[in-house]
Amino acid sequence: MADTSGRVTLATRVKRAAARLDYRPADVSPQRRVQRRYSIRLWSVRHARFLERLYNLFADLFLRLHPVWKTIGYQRAEAPVKFVEKRVKGLLFDCRMCGQCVLSSTGMSCPMNCPKQLRNGPCGGVRANGHCEVEPDMPCVWVKAWEGSRLMRGGDAIKNVQKPVDQSLRETSAWLRVTALAAAEREHKRQDEAA
Repeated sequence: MADTSGRVTLATRVKRAAARLDYRPADVSPQRRVQRRYSIRLWSVRHARFLERLYNLFADLFLRLHPVWKTIGYQRAEAPVKFVEKRVKGLLFDCRMCGQCVLSSTGMSCPMNCPKQLRNGPCGGVRANGHCEVEPDMPCVWVKAWEGSRLMRGGDAIKNVQKPVDQSLRETSAWLRVTALAAAEREHKRQDEAA
């Protein structure tokens, strides 16, 4: 196409060049990319019981390290712990670093992956095949959460109502926050027993 002055536009040149190319990259269709993106997340749901045990051991270890975190300072520990947490949870759960992790309550399926970011169950638009109404190629996060929760010992925690996301905690370490809260609760319990 040419504009009114008779010159060929850049968009037209790009279209013409693309039409002449016979090369199509193998195995990188949008469908294949989508399937790969969800494969590890779906593995995590299928192995929710194992990951629940691992999470409980890890949470216990982090709580035992509370004196170390307190000595270093939770603020100083935040950056390196967040770096590791973001990579580990990003790989396994496609974590969005909301700072309020509820994976142990949602069958190891992160509700922040829901395009609507629903934290308390699916919307009314789950497709008949169990996929999302917004992203048709993506399995519904909440359908997978239910499947994962049925494999876990604490699976009924999925029925608990979650608080809305506190956006001020975004991009912070949920591991450190949960550890600090558990340590404070433990200290409070000890003081009550001593009194």
